[in-house]
Amino acid sequence: MSTTVLLVDDHPIVRAGLRAVLDAAPDARVVGEAASGEEAVTAAGLLRPDVVLCDLRLGAGIDGIETTARIRAAEGAPEVLILTTFDRDADILRAIEAGAAGYLMKDAPTATILAGIADAAAGRTVLAPGVLARVSACGAAPATPLTGREREVLARLAEGASNREIARALFLSEATVKTHVAHVLAKLGAGSRSRAVALARDRGLLD
Repeated sequence: MSTTVLLVDDHPIVRAGLRAVLDAAPDARVVGEAASGEEAVTAAGLLRPDVVLCDLRLGAGIDGIETTARIRAAEGAPEVLILTTFDRDADILRAIEAGAAGYLMKDAPTATILAGIADAAAGRTVLAPGVLARVSACGAAPATPLTGREREVLARLAEGASNREIARALFLSEATVKTHVAHVLAKLGAGSRSRAVALARDRGLLD
């Protein structure tokens, strides 16, 4: 079954390019487009996509971070994956804290974007390697010890739990879990959840 996607970007040519990529993919299907944050919030509620692929800068009106927060606040909200050219440290964490499933750069390979959409739909956190460096620069350096809560989240990751399952088990919001997962990946210098678990085991961080 294909993952349904809503494209959000204020540049028509970018939306057209993304649509062409997704239309050629066997496991993704574009169900709508939006040129502004306000349009995206409305479209997400009407179309109920699995994933909203959203730019960070959307011209006049609300930006991608506020768009993410509004979309994620709705009941049964879709996952939001930020796809942008902006990689400022603060923006990355703000997006994740707003509820974004992850943060990818527009110059990422097509395979990375498609994998990111699939991961987001499955409730997994998506951070490109370059973005991991940005998160680390925000104070989550790989040498920084994991907090108690981050260790709890890591233990659930080792069990293969999704963000939604971790949130239920630890009585946290999904947005909070995503932030913890992002910090865990950054501190361990891992590009994926499975890699984080493998590194944690190597370092004796998991029982």
